[in-house]
Amino acid sequence: MQYSEKVMDHFMNPRNVGEIEDASGVGTVGNAKCGDIMKVYLKIEDGVVLDAKFKTFGCGAAVATSSMATEMIKGKTIQEAMEITNKAVMEALDGLPPIKVHCSCLAEEALHAALWDYAEKNGIVIEGLKKPVNDISEHEEVPEEDY
Repeated sequence: MQYSEKVMDHFMNPRNVGEIEDASGVGTVGNAKCGDIMKVYLKIEDGVVLDAKFKTFGCGAAVATSSMATEMIKGKTIQEAMEITNKAVMEALDGLPPIKVHCSCLAEEALHAALWDYAEKNGIVIEGLKKPVNDISEHEEVPEEDY
């Protein structure tokens, strides 16, 4: 299985590891099939994501996608944050092996779960945001495309 240099870099030197004490939103998502668990913390002020941190229990690709996703969301407005999809995370990492595509889905779901938590705490609705699932393998559709 071949990983891109960017995947290896984000695995070996992950960015934004840790937690945010007074996080505006926290999302935890897992995948029962592979055992990965990802927890994302967001600090949001005036509708902008000022900081993002994560704790991930999983394989190298899960760590790399968490790292890249938290890098991508920082400085974004909530609506821009909604546009960070698993595909965008994979492209930013120069691709993932097909068997590891689910890791990028976990990153997207964890970001969305943290945004959902933020919306709930603040009594707001974020357009296009769906209620998160705890286990992404429940509604997993893995595309059979090569990236």
